[in-house]
Amino acid sequence: MPPSPHTVSVKLLTINVHKGLCQLHRRPIIVGLKEAMLRVDVDVVCLQEVLGVREGQRPQYEALADTIWSDHAYGKNAASPSGDHGNAILSRWPIARSRNHDVSQPGDETRGVLHCQLTLPGIPLGLHVFCVHLGLRQSHRRHQMARLVELLADLPADAPVVVAGDFNDWQQRADAQLKPAGLREVHVSSQGRPLRSFPAVWPVLALDRIYVRGMAASQPLPLPRRPWWALSDHIPVGASLSLHKEAA
Repeated sequence: MPPSPHTVSVKLLTINVHKGLCQLHRRPIIVGLKEAMLRVDVDVVCLQEVLGVREGQRPQYEALADTIWSDHAYGKNAASPSGDHGNAILSRWPIARSRNHDVSQPGDETRGVLHCQLTLPGIPLGLHVFCVHLGLRQSHRRHQMARLVELLADLPADAPVVVAGDFNDWQQRADAQLKPAGLREVHVSSQGRPLRSFPAVWPVLALDRIYVRGMAASQPLPLPRRPWWALSDHIPVGASLSLHKEAA
């Protein structure tokens, strides 16, 4: 079906890249990861556990974005003597503004929510993309999602929004907390349940999600099992989205 002149189409992918190391052989997989993402031909990518500044090496998010996604933003979540890692958003459209929100909880790993506003043609409020990596404890995730809901409340009510990333929500409790904010999960809405994404070799847990609001339409983006299962300990989750254009 040809695209409607009244909508803008967006293909989005989210994946926890496990610091760019193959889970089976502990070898770098950035080149293979970039090739796999290029074959899917997505417009926006949300990355978690991607490496940033390291001595003598290019940040992984820059290497992945190079020549494909013209804009990118990075939010540092954790640092060590060898470098740092966090969330990143890669985009084929300009990123008008970005901000990383620290949602860490005491006694847990540092966590962040990276918020970018993308400039899309015909979308005056832009597309707001939140890339998240939530904690391992349910009590921490509850506080982190409450903070996310606060951030969403600061946006115009009719602004299109995507919240994507690694929710670590193996108990599937996120929907109850996010639905009152108008968010719905793409796979749950289409197929009745979230996509199982972890562990990559035999996924049994639905940890990675894509929530949306303010869309004309949304549906899961089918992805092959190969080569993703060998590129991280998570497989990616994708969505095809349609946004209403403002009437001329």
